[in-house]
Amino acid sequence: MSVSVDGYIADPNDTLGGEDGNRLHHWGLHPDGETFRTDGTAGQLLAEYNETGAVVAGRRTVEIVDHWGGTHHGMPIFVPTHRPPGKTAANYPQVTYVQDGIESAMTQAKAAAGDRNVLVHGAYTAQRALEAGVLDEIQLHLIPVLLGQGRRLFDVLPREIELEIARVTNTPEATHIRYRVKR
Repeated sequence: MSVSVDGYIADPNDTLGGEDGNRLHHWGLHPDGETFRTDGTAGQLLAEYNETGAVVAGRRTVEIVDHWGGTHHGMPIFVPTHRPPGKTAANYPQVTYVQDGIESAMTQAKAAAGDRNVLVHGAYTAQRALEAGVLDEIQLHLIPVLLGQGRRLFDVLPREIELEIARVTNTPEATHIRYRVKR
């Protein structure tokens, strides 16, 4: 998850921050601003991202991006929610709305992923996964910008959660930090 130094993952309009709406992803984009780089650190992180086997994403996230057109880079998507899916969800057979909690969504995603990792998208979903004890690692791309307002990544947590630094990679565009959640 890309995050500004002051903890925001999106501006107040739910775009990725900055005047161009993509400021928080500049570190991984080609100059065209549309396609991801496949070279250097950005390429390595993109390859790791694409090696995951399933996605758990919040309803708000998937609905903003229209379910990524039905798959997330070929991966099935699991959406923990308290409400039945909207009508458009029926257009996407690889999208599963899970109404019995984040634990169930993660269990189903792990089964679909097999021996690969599960990617979690969305601040609220990440917070609930941490709260339930079903999130093992956090990958942050710390972007050298102060947005000053917007949607925070970890706005409300139920308790203090200890993390262990697993990897740090510095680049001119971002500091990429992978944490393990201590149990």
